[in-house]
Amino acid sequence: MADETLHESSRPRTRQGLATYLRRIAQALGRGDPVPVDEAGAVTVDAAGTSDVEVELEREDGTVHFEVEMEWPDEEAAVDLDAAASKATFELYADSADDYRWRLRHDNGNIIADGGEGYTDKRDARSGIESVQRNAPGAHIVDVSRDEAAPDEGGSDAVFELFRDNQEKYRWRLVHENGNIIADSGQGYASKQKAKQGLRSVKSNAPGAAVEEPEE
Repeated sequence: MADETLHESSRPRTRQGLATYLRRIAQALGRGDPVPVDEAGAVTVDAAGTSDVEVELEREDGTVHFEVEMEWPDEEAAVDLDAAASKATFELYADSADDYRWRLRHDNGNIIADGGEGYTDKRDARSGIESVQRNAPGAHIVDVSRDEAAPDEGGSDAVFELFRDNQEKYRWRLVHENGNIIADSGQGYASKQKAKQGLRSVKSNAPGAAVEEPEE
């Protein structure tokens, strides 16, 4: 059978971004879940429990290459090229004060997350969206009202915090390790279960969600 490239992508990543991506792969392998191939998790491979792993470090034409390659027999690896098609869209817009804001709207019309703050520069708003796309899928969930703490291992560079507001409604916020709130629920929920459903929708839909920008 001739070789077939099922997916190929290349993009620059920071050390933190690379660590987050590799952690998602490690967590999927550890749980026995399909392994995300791309950043959005739209391409996955669900493979056998044992694989051949080849690690190579080489220098070529002024560039250092560090390659990790995993191999499975074709009949033992199920590839899904449309595994996590998002059912939501990031809307990037200017508010009445001409600050840029974003919200994540589900295909059913509901807003399932927003940035909670305005940005004077559209690029900063886009960076906020990218931070949510990068960190939401692997973020641990902790219940602040029960003094829970995030595990030391795994996860991303952010944590979903569940809490009760002054009206006894349940809300969530996605807090980066630098202390910044990079997303919130935008609304209160009558039950903790509903709040968890909302943040899990963000977990699954944010990575592959398209970004719609306002017309200039």
